[in-house]
Amino acid sequence: MKSDQIKKGIERAGHRALLYATGVTRSALNKLFIGIASSFSDLVPGHVSMREFERAIENGISAGGGVPFVFGLPAICDGIAMGHSGMNYSLPSRELIADTIESIAEAHKLDGIVLLTACDKITPGMLMAAGRLNIPAIVVTAGPMLTGRYKMIKRDLVKDGFEAAGAVRAGKITEEELNCMEEDICPGAGSCAGLYTANTMSCLTEAMGMSLTGCGTALAVSAKKKRIAYSSGERIVALVKENILPRKIMTKNSFINAIIVDMAIGGSSNTALHLPAIAHDAGIELSLDDFDKISRSTPHITNLRPSGEHFLEDLEYAGGVPGVLNMLKDKLLSSDTINGRNIKDIAKDGIVFDNNVIRSLGNPYHKEGGIAVLKGNLAPDGCVIKQTAVSQKAQKISGSAKVFDCEEDAMKAIMDGKIKSGDVIVIRYEGPKGGPGMREMLSPTSALVGMGLSDSVALITDGRFSGGTQGPCIGHVSPEAMEGGPIALLKDGDMIEIDIPARKLNVKLSDSELAKRRSEWRHPEPKIKTGWLARYAKHVTSANTGAVLK
Repeated sequence: MKSDQIKKGIERAGHRALLYATGVTRSALNKLFIGIASSFSDLVPGHVSMREFERAIENGISAGGGVPFVFGLPAICDGIAMGHSGMNYSLPSRELIADTIESIAEAHKLDGIVLLTACDKITPGMLMAAGRLNIPAIVVTAGPMLTGRYKMIKRDLVKDGFEAAGAVRAGKITEEELNCMEEDICPGAGSCAGLYTANTMSCLTEAMGMSLTGCGTALAVSAKKKRIAYSSGERIVALVKENILPRKIMTKNSFINAIIVDMAIGGSSNTALHLPAIAHDAGIELSLDDFDKISRSTPHITNLRPSGEHFLEDLEYAGGVPGVLNMLKDKLLSSDTINGRNIKDIAKDGIVFDNNVIRSLGNPYHKEGGIAVLKGNLAPDGCVIKQTAVSQKAQKISGSAKVFDCEEDAMKAIMDGKIKSGDVIVIRYEGPKGGPGMREMLSPTSALVGMGLSDSVALITDGRFSGGTQGPCIGHVSPEAMEGGPIALLKDGDMIEIDIPARKLNVKLSDSELAKRRSEWRHPEPKIKTGWLARYAKHVTSANTGAVLK
């Protein structure tokens, strides 16, 4: 046992004394030490129910013959952090989470680890740690929220919260109606009820084979989730005894399968950051080209919020991730899972109970998958768009640039009515280095939707978008402005051409004009010069590589 390094031998008398101080018994020293990395927080709705899951996991570990140890991790709610300086910390927190798990697991020589997670950056951070440590690990995602109700209509955070602000500004609803909806759209514990980043990553974690079958969509308030938590505690002890390591599960095939599922369900564009970063820590290379290649050959077979009108609870009751896998069984590659079964066998056993929520490959919502990767003279290293959340008439857009050097200035222009049909909003210096931290732009995109401009106004940024974004919104533009990418050279009035089917993003400027502007460009001062974010900005790589730290 790895934990023998802290509990065996006469020279470890002091170590044992400290373990006894925690309540560990002498007989427990002969058992496996299993960590429970918990991101419980009273601040985050996706995490408030984790205390009961911690207990269930502890009981499962004890039943399996191990000794459980809970330790805490930070969790940021992207919705609460949205639209202000707090969002600068969201993506960087992914690195803090991975580093913290590595530190605790190595310092205390844990034999295995259960990763209890839910929201946007916490799940990828935990998976990064699993790949990096390569000790037996299993992920328990805490589950999606129930849908809200207002006036007997299903509601969710993005459409009825963030987008409603623009609807008030446009006179479509009253401020009193908005105030009433606020109390009903998030009815309790869980990750926001649509296919946003948190729930996308939960589904992909299951598809990757790192959580038990059914975990990805089991609701946060369900007894099913408690049972999965308990079974995960039992299973981690078996994984240690069988020496089944994360890098045996997180293979190139498993990442390809995760991307296939991602494209089929129309997941958040943030996966183009997270999957490459997880793969990087697992010693595997993924590129944006992998996403686009798979997207071109994978039909979009579920249509969940924000692009559709189904919710995560609908996906759960329609068959969950196993149902999706069943529809994709002929496309999936052979890959082991922590269940002890091959993913293709799990796919064969999957059942679809509603063929409208989970459609067949022959009757998809869209012929291609959720994400498209665009390139051109404005994004030589690529950029991403959630193409299944873009209407048919907005697949090709040409418009005049309205350039802003931060999100706040763009948001003010939108809310002041200064953005008109045919404009292309450019928000730059919000990339991994420039933000720093690559803020999500849900507030401006939601305002555009609420004001009825989502089909006629495009938005491009070197920042990123929430999984709740819809419309012609292009993120991850690489190289970013802070690195002198072409987006830094744009001026108001430049004509920008977006062609999603052709995978093109260009500005109508000659090479000589771009070269002239480049010679005149000067590297701006960092927005943040002290603290953790200043250090992060110095070491983070471009979005097209997953924004990993070097």
